[in-house]
Amino acid sequence: MAGDNSKQFWKRSAKLPGSFIKERSKVNAVPLKNKKASSFHEFARNTSDAWDIGDDEDEDFSTSSFQTLNSKVALATAAQVLENHSKLRMKPERSQSTAADITTNFKVIKSSSDAQLSRNSGDTCLRNPLHKQQSLPLRPIIPLVARISDQNASGAPPMTVREKTRLEKFRQLLSSHNTDLDELRKCSWPGVPREVRPVTWRLLSGYLPANTERRKMTLQRKREEYFGFIEQYYDSRNEEHHQDTYRQIHIDIPRTNPLIPLFQQPLVQEIFERILFIWAIRHPASGYVQGINDLVTPFFVVFLSEYVEEDVENFDVTNLSQDMLRSIEADSFWCMSKLLDGIQDNYTFAQPGIQKKVQALEELVSRIDEQVHNHFRRYEVEYLQFAFRWMNNLLMRELPLRCTIRLWDTYQSEPEGFSHFHLYVCAAFLIKWRKEILDEEDFQGLLMLLQNLPTIHWGNEEIGLLLAEAYRLKYMFADAPNHYRR
Repeated sequence: MAGDNSKQFWKRSAKLPGSFIKERSKVNAVPLKNKKASSFHEFARNTSDAWDIGDDEDEDFSTSSFQTLNSKVALATAAQVLENHSKLRMKPERSQSTAADITTNFKVIKSSSDAQLSRNSGDTCLRNPLHKQQSLPLRPIIPLVARISDQNASGAPPMTVREKTRLEKFRQLLSSHNTDLDELRKCSWPGVPREVRPVTWRLLSGYLPANTERRKMTLQRKREEYFGFIEQYYDSRNEEHHQDTYRQIHIDIPRTNPLIPLFQQPLVQEIFERILFIWAIRHPASGYVQGINDLVTPFFVVFLSEYVEEDVENFDVTNLSQDMLRSIEADSFWCMSKLLDGIQDNYTFAQPGIQKKVQALEELVSRIDEQVHNHFRRYEVEYLQFAFRWMNNLLMRELPLRCTIRLWDTYQSEPEGFSHFHLYVCAAFLIKWRKEILDEEDFQGLLMLLQNLPTIHWGNEEIGLLLAEAYRLKYMFADAPNHYRR
């Protein structure tokens, strides 16, 4: 009897998990020849955001679906849940002392994320049903994708002899009277040690001079110049001709890495607003474009790491002095500006730089892996539908932030790394998933895969392999135009 009732329950509930699979199987059953060019629009129209679930749907779920459950089954299930809950309550709770991990020396001793993740994994079945996001006060759990520190940071084994030797080589280069930038690029290509990454990035981006005697004076002058811009221009954000720009920035900032508490702090968001607004009004040819907000975050995290020894995702920036915060803000602005100078055509009207890069990616993939290319054509998947974000955000939405930081070590070591080498990284990234791509046999499945690639567990090793493949592709195709074109 209970089995019949449960079968009827799932059959009648249109909004329950499992109904999507049934509906999708019906969609997949449609012959390919019946698909039209409007398949992307149909996909967009039929796909809704998980956060758009309204109260009315919750009410329908509770009133219509659960009425069909057998009362004995429901009572037995409830009794089992209560019994499990009482057993869990009897177990000693783990210490919560890691919640206040910041010392007066601005050092994060240990991230509380590990304890919170393990503590909450057993309580998943006891949580209340999902309501609207406004009802969730805080997000204490930080998913793996939000881990900022790379594999050389906290929780990793002590440095090997090779890593110590590399770090010493960097320190020698950086402390020499005139740093050899070519040698520094060569050493930085396979990754920069965390301890010397801030000064290395300043040098590789062209923000700091190679001469050590001029560095302190240059930093002081550029930081003062930036805050001069703040005094001169920032008050104009409320003027009519700048209101739209500031409003868009103000909307986008909270969406920047929403899973990381660091970027949800009001002080950090104010810093980002100033950086983006000043850059936008100083570059009227492009102004502010959605996606530029993501490009600030790696610089901000790297320069913050000068004052934080371990994980920074939970760090409270109010523990830093005003001078430290001003230095981080100004340096992030200038390094981001240097980056954008090389790819500004990505953000001018109609974004012609991105259009060209996506077209170049399509040409390149058709040469590298014709089977994948033809698979996209067969199911009417356009490269622009997934690769636009790859170019606009430099793969930041596809990779954890720790991987982006490692990727940018190499980008800043490569000539035209963000503009030219990025194309080959995207091609290597796409081909990395060729098996999963070829396994998908409908438009919707392909697009869902390409917009949600499983990189949550990626670290330095995966990025190293990706970069090696990208370098191989560049070596084969960059200087071989006949191989590149059809």
